[in-house]
Amino acid sequence: MPKLIRLYITQVAWGFVISAVFVGALLALNVANLRHLITGSEIGLIALVMIWFMNGIVFAGVQFAYKIMSMAEKPQGPRRGTPLVHSFEPAAVKQEVRAGR
Repeated sequence: MPKLIRLYITQVAWGFVISAVFVGALLALNVANLRHLITGSEIGLIALVMIWFMNGIVFAGVQFAYKIMSMAEKPQGPRRGTPLVHSFEPAAVKQEVRAGR
């Protein structure tokens, strides 16, 4: 199996694990009375699976994107271009005043 496919599968699995923890926290804290809505309904199990699955899709995408972006090469050596100013000092400016206006 190619490394990228293996990476994708593992990150998607982690995303769904994170989703399960998130949904568990939602139910444990009873956010928006969600626990009562799920346990008091006939189709509460379907709602629970849908919440887990939809959050799993989001968390899996975020997890994979984070992993891919963290694999980028770090820039080496000094930056090119104009160096950054480390401190600002006020500059003296002369102003001429004209009389007669």
